Amino acid sequence: MTLNERLCVGGLIHDFDNCLKQKDIEGIKSILKKVELNEESIFEIINSLELIGI
Repeated sequence: MTLNERLCVGGLIHDFDNCLKQKDIEGIKSILKKVELNEESIFEIINSLELIGI
């Protein structure tokens, strides 16, 4: 299942989008944990979003 599918099924897509807009890394991590991603996957996703250092 893709990340977007996980977020939609979990009812978290809007929360995730809001965290992205606010560049809320901790919020993003929390949501990704709720859709059962492991720490390595979460780290990779956050890096791909290029939010670190902003």
